[in-house]
Amino acid sequence: MPHFVIDCSKDILEIQDPKSVTLQVHNDANDSGLFEENDIKVRLNPFMDNYLVGGKETSFIHVFANIMEGRTTHQKAKLSKQIVAGLKTMFPNIPFIAINIRDFEAATYCNKSMI
Repeated sequence: MPHFVIDCSKDILEIQDPKSVTLQVHNDANDSGLFEENDIKVRLNPFMDNYLVGGKETSFIHVFANIMEGRTTHQKAKLSKQIVAGLKTMFPNIPFIAINIRDFEAATYCNKSMI
């Protein structure tokens, strides 16, 4: 916990290598001070075909952040802005860069070490 899943158009990987993109999101999440570094997980899903942005096959990056409940709205908003700002620096010409944050419910979360 937390999980950051990056969906993006295929051309993103022609501008920056996947490792650089995942590392950028990892570092921004870590720099937020909200998480232990060893707990941060980042994955990247490039879409080769079959995507539309505004009805066109337009370049995009969207980060889905899934974090344990308990952070304030202010903390989550700051994290969102920090991650989008980092990606905007890497991709100044990409027209659509966004993030949304979803809270995991602690009562229903389970992982291997909890069994």
